[in-house]
Amino acid sequence: MRVGSFVLAAQFPGQGQGEALHRAVRSAEVAEEAGLDSVWLAEHHFVPYGTCPSAVTLAALLLGRTRRIRVGTAVSVLPTVHPVALGEQAALLHMTSGGRFSLGVGRGGPWVDLEVFGAGLEAYEKGFPESLDLLVRWLREPSVGASGERFRFREVPVVPRPSESLTEEEGPEVIVACTSPASVRLAAERGLPMLLGMHVGDEEKAEMVALWRQYARAAGRPPEEVLGAGHVSAGVCQIADRRTDAVEALVKAMPGWLKQGLDAHMTVDGRPRRMRDPVAYTELLCGLHPVGTPRLCVDRLAATSERTGISRFALLVEGSGDLAATEDNLRRLGAEVLPHLG
Repeated sequence: MRVGSFVLAAQFPGQGQGEALHRAVRSAEVAEEAGLDSVWLAEHHFVPYGTCPSAVTLAALLLGRTRRIRVGTAVSVLPTVHPVALGEQAALLHMTSGGRFSLGVGRGGPWVDLEVFGAGLEAYEKGFPESLDLLVRWLREPSVGASGERFRFREVPVVPRPSESLTEEEGPEVIVACTSPASVRLAAERGLPMLLGMHVGDEEKAEMVALWRQYARAAGRPPEEVLGAGHVSAGVCQIADRRTDAVEALVKAMPGWLKQGLDAHMTVDGRPRRMRDPVAYTELLCGLHPVGTPRLCVDRLAATSERTGISRFALLVEGSGDLAATEDNLRRLGAEVLPHLG
C-alpha cells in the first residue's frame, strides 16, 4: 500500500496566502521525512480554497527540495492550458527528477478561469478528450502534429523526449481525475489510471473501478494493465489519541475554510451553483476516511483498499489549518499507521 499526502495549500480564515503556501511546502518536506510515498498537489485559481495556481510549478520546487518522495499534480486543469506546454513541463520534471513526477490532469469546473485564460466554456464542456489525447501523444511519441478542432499545428519534434530519460520508466505516469461514468470511460479506453475524489465513499469508488475495468477490457487494453492500474483514492486523515479529538479538530477548522473557499468560486456563464453545507460536508469526510486513532486509521485504509482494489492514497492532512498540527499529523501517520499497512 502506498500512502501519500494531498496538499491544497488551503487558506483558512484569518490566514494570509503566504502562510498557506509555507504550510504546503513544509508539509511536503515533512511527508518525505515521515516516510510517505508521495505528495499530490492541487491547483486552483482566484479562490482561497487553494492558493496554488500551478501545481506543476510547485511540483518543480518540491522535487528540488526532496530526494525520494514522488510528487504529483492532483490535478493540473487541462482545459485552461495548452497540452503541449504542460507536456513539455511534465517531461522536464520527469527527466530531471529521476522519474519521481506524476502528472494528474482533470477537466476542472465551469469557472471564470475559462474566461481569464481565454479557453472558453467549450474547452471545458467538449474539449477535454482532444486535449488529453494530445498530451499523452506528446509524452509517448518522438514527434507530434495536430489537426483537431481546437489544436492545429505542423509536426514538431518532442524535446526533451521523456523516453530518453536515464530511468527505467519511458515517461511520467498520467492520471485522470474521474467524477462520472463518461470520465471513467475516457480514462479506461486510454489505459490511464483514475484519481477518485474524497467526496465519495468506498462503495462508489469500487463501482468506478469495476466500470473502468469493464471499459478497459472492451477497448482491448492488456489484461495486466487492467488489473495493475494504479488508481489513487483521495481522502482526509486526522490522527489523535481519541476519535472524538480528531473529529473535533476538523469540525472546528474545516467548515470556515470550506465556506469561504467554495463561496469564492465564480461560474463563467452565471449558472446556478449548489453549495454543500460546510459542517455536514466535514462530518461526512470524517465518517468516510481515516479520522481517529492510529488503529482506526489503519483499519479504515485497509478496508478501503480491500473494498475498492485501490492501494494508493492521497490524504489531506492539513485539515486543522495549523502548521504544527499538520506536521504532527504527518509524523504520526508515518510512525503509527504506515508500519501496519501492507
